[in-house]
Amino acid sequence: MSDVPYQSVLSHAQGFQELLAYQVALQMQQEVFELTRKFPREEMFSLTDQIRRSSRSIGAQIAEAWAKRRYEAYFISKLTDTDSECLETLHWIETARRCGYLADEQAAHLAAQYDRVGRLIAGMIVKAAAFCGKPSSRQIREPPTEYFAQRTKNHE
Repeated sequence: MSDVPYQSVLSHAQGFQELLAYQVALQMQQEVFELTRKFPREEMFSLTDQIRRSSRSIGAQIAEAWAKRRYEAYFISKLTDTDSECLETLHWIETARRCGYLADEQAAHLAAQYDRVGRLIAGMIVKAAAFCGKPSSRQIREPPTEYFAQRTKNHE
């Protein structure tokens, strides 16, 4: 066994920075930042702050999910939070468009890119086991959950 305490079975991704979802999210947070510099000053502590926070949170959530790959359920939970931040960002984009701060074309471009990030995140959720690796003595996994109670002869 390797000296590395935990290593993903994804030999092509050694860190969260290599994930396409992270790279697109990072690019998009910069685009949001640049576009929001032109928002009215009175929006600084409301819409500008909200859209910047949610867009920046996406990459941070991906990084946190990557750090929690030892726990598949937590990995999925963090990715679900990431998807929520994408949707929140989409809400703020639409709000900015309706307020006239973003042109329709700018909003459509941003929405398409955040939709792409959302699809990438959804794919990571579906393939969580590939990101989390095989169970081992060094990896903690939750036991499968039973969803149905055992039937007894009195209840059949």
